[in-house]
Amino acid sequence: MGPFAQGWTEADVEAVLVRGDPADLLYVPIVVGMNAHDCEPAWAERICFELADHPDFNVRGNALLGLGHIARTCHQLDLSRAVPLIAHALADPHEYVRGHANDAACDLQMYMGVLVPGHDASHTDDLIETMNVLRRQSEA
Repeated sequence: MGPFAQGWTEADVEAVLVRGDPADLLYVPIVVGMNAHDCEPAWAERICFELADHPDFNVRGNALLGLGHIARTCHQLDLSRAVPLIAHALADPHEYVRGHANDAACDLQMYMGVLVPGHDASHTDDLIETMNVLRRQSEA
């Protein structure tokens, strides 16, 4: 995946952050978010928070996606920072960012039981109910 096609280390990620090229930065929050359980989740979270206000919409959107991955895989997140950040991003001028903010809000609701203000939770409620039905059916 981008500069991380052959695997990565925290030093590789930090080097991409220092270079600051949006064409490479857009991969960082996905890589650290999807692998937060293998590295230090707080480190991955810090990176996603730092990139969430980047001027490039792809980097911003992927930072929100990374936060959603952390919520899903680690079931932990600094909610005092994540919730207002995601709520604000739901109104971002760019559709890509709004879409990933919606995805992150859904992940927070589904995997952490946290509602993000401004997020239409009805779709997530339907997903949760479907998952519960399937779980009960598999247990029967």
